[in-house]
Amino acid sequence: MKANAAQIRAAVDKPKPDIRLFLFHGPDEAGAAELAERLGKAVGPDAERIDLDMKALREQPGRLADEAASLSLFGGNRYVRVTGLEEAGGEAVSLLLKAEQAGNPVVAIGPGLKASGKLVKMVVAAQNALSHACYVPEGMDAVRIASDLACAQGLRLTGDVPQRLASASGGDRAILAREIEKLALYLDAEPEHPREAHGDALDAIGADLGEVELFHAIDAVLDGRVGELGVEIGRLVQSGGSMIPLLRQLVRRLMTLSDLRADMDRGLAVDEVLEKHRVFFKEKASTARALRRWSAPQITRAIERVRAAERGVMHGGSAGDVLAEAECTAIARQAARARG
Repeated sequence: MKANAAQIRAAVDKPKPDIRLFLFHGPDEAGAAELAERLGKAVGPDAERIDLDMKALREQPGRLADEAASLSLFGGNRYVRVTGLEEAGGEAVSLLLKAEQAGNPVVAIGPGLKASGKLVKMVVAAQNALSHACYVPEGMDAVRIASDLACAQGLRLTGDVPQRLASASGGDRAILAREIEKLALYLDAEPEHPREAHGDALDAIGADLGEVELFHAIDAVLDGRVGELGVEIGRLVQSGGSMIPLLRQLVRRLMTLSDLRADMDRGLAVDEVLEKHRVFFKEKASTARALRRWSAPQITRAIERVRAAERGVMHGGSAGDVLAEAECTAIARQAARARG
């Protein structure tokens, strides 16, 4: 079944035994991870979590259903989390949904899955599963999330502070939460001792995520300017940015290129594609270069590599940052070879 934002939040906060699978798909991987965390808390603070990835599902499709039906060694609650779910995981999901019994809820995150794909359609058609599309929050949704996160930290955002935080984070919940935590520490705010956060406090902590540096670094990757990429990433880090927003913005650009490239492969000329999609005039030249350089399979592979790099950053700390920079450099080299 398909669930909207309110329905899915209610479902993960109070999971019912007849729902075996919660599938979160779409580009907002941070939002999906937050929902998965909420489900884990609802199952129980001491619940055992079983982590599976696509490698495990490919090698043993039946393992997902087995884990969902298995009892914990310690007799407590347990749940299963699947990360990086792809269409190739369809057999494993089908076996789970058709199994005689389950018992342990399964939460699966598939940022690359499309609503029109077979796997999502299968889950939507099932009565014992919920599917929710996670999109990066924009506009008032992003402002609301900023205010909600701040409230949980004991902060009341005043003036244009919610809008500034939402804009600076680019809809990235992880980055937004980090900046709000810094703001709460600066103001010595706690839920029991709330504080108001004005614009001057935001200025004081330097919540500048380097939007200009992000733009230049992404352009360097897609344009194959390997020599400039290290400099741009250095500027980004010096301005207070991190690799996560860079990687997520890069994925968005690649996904946009994928849609544009599909029209080219159907016979449209580059100029026709740019006009059809109303590409911003300042980005037309760089977008046209990228479309001539990148094939559809290359774009798809680059998206997979960037998402893998993001997961590495989230779980690998400073080592993940180094690997992410290396991955961006490798993608830039690929673009440079295509240019040559």
